[in-house]
Amino acid sequence: MMRYLNVKNVLCVTTLAFILISSSSYAQDKNIPKALYAAAGIPDSLKEDANSVIRYKMKDITVNGPDDISVYEHSVVTVLNEKGNDEAEAVLQYSKKYNSIGSFEMRIYNAEGNLVKKYHKSDMYDRSAVSGSIVTDERLMMISHNIATYPSTIEIISETKYRSSMNIESWYIQSAEQSVQDAYCHIAIKTGSGFRYLNRNIRVKPQATTDNKTDSYLWHVSNLKAIKLEEGARSWRVLPRIYFAANQFEFYGLDGDFSSWDSFGKWIQGLNADVCTLGPQRAEEIRTMTAGIKTDKEKVKFLYEYMQQSMRYVSISLGIGGMKPFAADFVDKQKYGDCKALSNYMYALLKAVGIPSNYAIINSGANAEPAEPGFARNSFDHVILCVPLKGDTTWLECTSSTQACGKLGPFTENRRALLITETGGKLVNTPKSSAADNQLNSEVQIVLNADGGAKARVKISSTGEYRDDYLGIATLKADDQKEYLIRMLNIKQPTVFEYNPLTDKDGVKEVALDIEYDKFCDVKAGNKQFYRPRAIDIWGNTLPVAENRKSDYYFNQPMLKNCTTIITLPESFEVEALPANQSLKFTYGSFDVNYVYDTTKNQVISTSKFVLTNHVIPAAKYTEMQQYMDNIAKAQNKKLVIRKKA
Repeated sequence: MMRYLNVKNVLCVTTLAFILISSSSYAQDKNIPKALYAAAGIPDSLKEDANSVIRYKMKDITVNGPDDISVYEHSVVTVLNEKGNDEAEAVLQYSKKYNSIGSFEMRIYNAEGNLVKKYHKSDMYDRSAVSGSIVTDERLMMISHNIATYPSTIEIISETKYRSSMNIESWYIQSAEQSVQDAYCHIAIKTGSGFRYLNRNIRVKPQATTDNKTDSYLWHVSNLKAIKLEEGARSWRVLPRIYFAANQFEFYGLDGDFSSWDSFGKWIQGLNADVCTLGPQRAEEIRTMTAGIKTDKEKVKFLYEYMQQSMRYVSISLGIGGMKPFAADFVDKQKYGDCKALSNYMYALLKAVGIPSNYAIINSGANAEPAEPGFARNSFDHVILCVPLKGDTTWLECTSSTQACGKLGPFTENRRALLITETGGKLVNTPKSSAADNQLNSEVQIVLNADGGAKARVKISSTGEYRDDYLGIATLKADDQKEYLIRMLNIKQPTVFEYNPLTDKDGVKEVALDIEYDKFCDVKAGNKQFYRPRAIDIWGNTLPVAENRKSDYYFNQPMLKNCTTIITLPESFEVEALPANQSLKFTYGSFDVNYVYDTTKNQVISTSKFVLTNHVIPAAKYTEMQQYMDNIAKAQNKKLVIRKKA
């Protein structure tokens, strides 16, 4: 998918209404009052929680036709501290076939508003937009200024031209911890284009006018205070923005209709129609491969794993290939493809054996913003496959060589995908995982010695997102594995640490850790020793107090963690005090830990369990969750006390 990268679109002004109204071209106004370049003019109310202040921001979009869009941007932003340094960076994305950078200029001013540095387009660094296993037409022009003193003011003026209207740029009004003195957005578009806009986290309305068959819309916001994102919040739920779309669009010479999700789905279906079938001979080979498999579900699993083992992921985004997948026959021969190509290839494999499936486009990333049912636009960046088996719809993540069949994970679960059917597009919800889908189960054997040292053997089995974690850990160097696991499991710094990858079968990954400590005992006092009664923590998070929480808190997924720990005491020691058993409850979860002393074996056996049933915690429940996590930390800090036998 093609995206316009953040160019720090910052453009606005205080008392410029008269300039905007009097000018026939919004984009060409440069008569900005000098006071806006001096930091002294910033109201105190706009400095609170702000790393930068948008003094003036104008985004001017002119849609001359489905294949002709120009975007002019002019911004004046005062940077208050080093956390706002990214305002002195400009990143412009372009493609020779898709869009081009016209003009660019960046000017740097000191606190008094005096010009100290100027950059032009010729000073920018030009590079590919991506690296690694990706082939693309897209490139970046970049420049960065090192701010020496604060406050400093950054002025950026740029113009970009697009030869497609599939994506009309959105208006991202402010970033986190950034206030706005004045900001404008203007759009001019041909009357009858079916222009639409959607407000997010703001209620501002445009001034709308029509002149010479052109519709114009002007938005203005002023004196917006900085927004500091609360921990665990999602920016798309908080920061103000306005999305734009037109019903008619053009992409690389192909006309399309965005008036509904159904019509956009028809365009995708037509785009893929000539690339989604294997040749007759290859299709017959696939049927022969699966002839002995009885059920459709088993065939799906077999072909999915065959695809995972046979193909590798390479992102291809050349020309129309930014939207259209490579032909299934090409992928079959070359053994590689991107998300579009691999999903389309899997579609063709299933088609060869008579199992229908649906290409599905989706927005990716944990807790990513979902598509809006009533506002069709190209907000997607990924493709997966849906197999509507009778009574058991199965979703396939075709870019992963390790994902279990039928499991999506946080990257694409629990959001709306556009299902591409023979008759058009249909928004459907992808499945939501349960706590049982994301398990981390551990068995720990700890043998203490009389000097306070210990040896521990930890065996872990993981599913879902935790399985992905351990598959990723296996690719790290030994030192990095050790550092990551010590931090993730809150392991006391060991003397010896060995990581042993075990099996990965049927969606369950197993690993083992062998750990030794010269000093596992926390405190020695006379004939007593005090220990943390475990080698790993099943939960280590605590959260800050927030009395008036405004935003929902997001985890990546629901989860279930279990741990059984057996501590064998030295022969000459016995238990003096066990930690207290705990049973803690929370609206969306629970934590339980129980301790037993087996005198015959001189062992302490503990079982602990943590459950999170819902990964989105409403703001109203934050305080309850915060106190619950504090109580878990206190419960895990209780000590096991042993003493020498009389």
